[in-house]
Amino acid sequence: MGNIIGLIIFGAVIGVLARLVMPGKQSLSVLATVILGVLGALAGYWIAGKLGVDNTGGVDWIRWIISVAAAVVLTFGYEAITSRSKS
Repeated sequence: MGNIIGLIIFGAVIGVLARLVMPGKQSLSVLATVILGVLGALAGYWIAGKLGVDNTGGVDWIRWIISVAAAVVLTFGYEAITSRSKS
C-alpha cells in the first residue's frame, strides 16, 4: 500500500513539474495531472532502465528528467486529443 501512495505522490510531483515546463496554460484537472504524472513516471523509469541508468545513490536526476519529459509528451497528447473532441 505504501508503494502505491508513494507512486501517486511521485506522479503528482512529476505531473506538476511537467505542466510547469510546458508553455501556455493547460486545461487539466488535478486528477488528470496526477494520472499523467504517474504514467510519465512509470514510462520514465522504464526508459531510464532501457538506457542503462543505474541507481546513482542519491537523487536520481536522470530518471526525474526523463520522467518529466515523458509526462510532458503525455500531456501534449492528452491536450491534443481532448481539444479535438471539444471542437
